[in-house]
Amino acid sequence: MTTGALVATGVLGSAPAQAAPAKPTITAKGGFVMNSGTGKSLYTKAADTKRSTGSTTKIMTALVVLSQSNLNLDSKVTVQKAYSDYIVANNYASNAKLIVGDKVTVRQLLYGLMLPSGCDAAYALADKYGSGSTRSARVKSFISKMNSKAKSLGLTNTHFDSFDGIGNGANYSTPRDLTKLARAAMKNSTFKSVVKTKSYTAKTITKSGATRTMAPWTNTNPLLGTYSGTIGVKTGSGPESKYCLVFAATRNGKTIIGTVLASSTIDNRAVDAKKLLNYGFAV
Repeated sequence: MTTGALVATGVLGSAPAQAAPAKPTITAKGGFVMNSGTGKSLYTKAADTKRSTGSTTKIMTALVVLSQSNLNLDSKVTVQKAYSDYIVANNYASNAKLIVGDKVTVRQLLYGLMLPSGCDAAYALADKYGSGSTRSARVKSFISKMNSKAKSLGLTNTHFDSFDGIGNGANYSTPRDLTKLARAAMKNSTFKSVVKTKSYTAKTITKSGATRTMAPWTNTNPLLGTYSGTIGVKTGSGPESKYCLVFAATRNGKTIIGTVLASSTIDNRAVDAKKLLNYGFAV
């Protein structure tokens, strides 16, 4: 029998191709997944629709800080009363429970920003790394830096009007843009180290010069410890944003990164993300 005949009869030939996995259904109003290594888009659902982002905004807060020239992560910042007043004024927004008068390092503030999603830590960082003679001027300057960074990354459907996601009507992004932002941030070794940390205990310096051991900060990312290979990155929630999650995981040398915006519940946010990661690794 000739080779051609063998092929014709199916005796010789390649193994049948596996069917592509079905595109998952998620409760989130928006979703996007990409292969972080190649940048290839793997899944979209209203991926370019602008939505409130909640505390996923803090990914940009951290990236702006980490992009400062001559950054000293051990530089100390004194916690101001304005930071705690801001937390109270915003209905006790998520915070790192920073204590007025304590001296904390920039590195500690980044952990306080990204793990318990501390709006007080975000305020402290904006105050330190903005420019101006008044606190309000410095905050305005810092938010301007956030928007400049968004522009430089090509995030055309993103705008920030706050340093922490407690927006003033013009704080928005899209699943695609947030994923691109997270991909850029994950290239920074400090950022990557922070967001994969499940728990962190800061030792701060009090007004009197004593050392204070803070209560441990626990990462709000529900995938850490529940989804194998998870390496980050950030949760978000709020009355307008609902439940959001920017997520990343690595398996067998392949990194998948994505975003869900406006999931219906806190549990569905994690379910949606896991579905999209599973799909990303399968395609």
